[in-house]
Amino acid sequence: MFTDVVGFTASAQADEAGTLARLRELNELVRPLLAPFGGREIKSTGDGSLIAFDSALKATECAVEIQQRLSVRGVGGSPSAMRLRVGIHVGDVEESEGDVFGDAVNVASRIVAIAEPGGICVSGAVHDHVRNKMSQRLERLPPTALKGVQTPIDIYRVVLPWAGRDTAHGNAPSTGLAVLPFTNISPDPKDEYIADGLTEELITVLSQLRDLRVISRTSVMLYKATPKSASQIGAELGVSSLLEGSVRKAGNRLRITAQLIEVRTDRHLWAKTFDRELDDVFAVQTEIAKQVADALRLELRPAEEARLDSRATVRPESYLAYLRGLTLMRETSQAALEAAQREFEIAISLDPTNAGAYGRLASCTRYLGIWYTDLSRTEWVEKVRASAARALELDPNLSDAHVGMTAVLFREQDYAGMEREFKAALSLSPSHALAHNGYGNILDYVGRPEEALAEFRLAEAADPLWLQNLRDIAWLLTTLGRLDEAWVSLEKIKALAPDSDYHFLLGDYYFARSETAKGLEEWRRVEALDPDVRWRQVLRAWSLARSGESDKSREILRHEETLPLVGFLPTNVAQIYAELGDLDECFRWLDKSLVAHDLPLMNIRLPSRYENVRRDPRYQDLLARMNLA
Repeated sequence: MFTDVVGFTASAQADEAGTLARLRELNELVRPLLAPFGGREIKSTGDGSLIAFDSALKATECAVEIQQRLSVRGVGGSPSAMRLRVGIHVGDVEESEGDVFGDAVNVASRIVAIAEPGGICVSGAVHDHVRNKMSQRLERLPPTALKGVQTPIDIYRVVLPWAGRDTAHGNAPSTGLAVLPFTNISPDPKDEYIADGLTEELITVLSQLRDLRVISRTSVMLYKATPKSASQIGAELGVSSLLEGSVRKAGNRLRITAQLIEVRTDRHLWAKTFDRELDDVFAVQTEIAKQVADALRLELRPAEEARLDSRATVRPESYLAYLRGLTLMRETSQAALEAAQREFEIAISLDPTNAGAYGRLASCTRYLGIWYTDLSRTEWVEKVRASAARALELDPNLSDAHVGMTAVLFREQDYAGMEREFKAALSLSPSHALAHNGYGNILDYVGRPEEALAEFRLAEAADPLWLQNLRDIAWLLTTLGRLDEAWVSLEKIKALAPDSDYHFLLGDYYFARSETAKGLEEWRRVEALDPDVRWRQVLRAWSLARSGESDKSREILRHEETLPLVGFLPTNVAQIYAELGDLDECFRWLDKSLVAHDLPLMNIRLPSRYENVRRDPRYQDLLARMNLA
């Protein structure tokens, strides 16, 4: 058994004396629990321990007892103040001079990083020893790469009854569902957008059910026309059920066939065909959601049922334009987003009560404003405000519109307002991956990294193959010094897209391990892969600064001074000057970022290497101007 204290490094940096006192209190609570289960502490790693048992069952029972005691009593004044992760594996070891060695030890040390705060994860070998011998249920997790472990192994989470699965406490519902892309069987292949749009609409509707974890569009669309079996898809997405079906459009009529499949047995839990007029499509979505909930034995809350029943219909032509816009938004190119924007505007012109079209128009305008448009920030923010406000006026239960409003509030530095809107969105749609990720980013921005990580984890549960969220997790874990966990996320990114972003993050990981040569090697790969010439140049200056070639680094940075401000590059330049020890230039570039409203403050707030910036009196002034003092 390996144990690991959650957030120890960050806590110690903020309050070393208090953290060490809580660690002593934790050890006083945990150590007496080992002997009754036959456990003996082999060694302490400061913020964790290696413990050996003669029985996998006793080890797991001991872990449950430890977590239960901590959940009741807590350490440091509240149950959440200091929490443990526990990982358990079984296998032969060799003992030498009071220590133990072997593959079993290495595997257990990797498993602990996967456990959630206050949780327990065990290997498949342990599961085989303890199943049917414990009152706690063991839930198989999606396949996860373990650093340094060549042969894939199954990992299980011990479901602890007192932990709950409420998203308000950073946990996702254990009942998982993926809506696979519906098949277009219409005579006209151009009607493909209807099947794709209906898939996304069903995801949105089902995501309103709090007791159901619904996989987001980004991940499920990777399985369009896949030859993979239900069990393969279920394992990769970490779900127990799949909803699949087909759509056929003939004139103004739709035939929608849907079936719910249990992953474990590959049997149909429910199936039905709907023959309806196009303007009755909302009723079909509601009926499917209710019957899926019934088949999965989920009890709908009154508020959920009321929301499902209250969806207003829109004119068929407007709805089709809306679905075309949804399909176009899947691509993030400027041309695709502008085409989607036009479709949403057409949908609104055909039916001014189409709340969904207003909500998506707000999102589309937001993306165009951030990534592409020549409009001033004030102009596109006001366009987002108008669309999102109109969407909420028509339908206060539209979670996308609440997310859209956060862009406006960020412009106004109203972080409490942003948190309120994200919470509103998530109360309406608990599986909204974009809302969890956005909420995590703002929590990170205002200096609450552990809460941010919990939101990123919830986004991952809802959208496990979403690269941007995995990148956010890997960066934050690396910055917090939780490097084994960071490696797990990096391996996931590598499997999905070993691109320049992966190599940048991997380089950062190696720098955090003080393996500078490896870090520089990875950043050189970024220079070879990334199409953005400006970013490659800034990264080159960064590499030179870290390798001690200060003059060459400054030469590149002086050239950057002559170029327009673009995205987060000014903040990156500020970071490089901080590493060069030139705080005057660092704060000058931070001011530039602040004026452009493009200062990702967590880049300065969290990394230990920028302590010199945070000690400078100008840093507090910067926080004050950002409404964060």
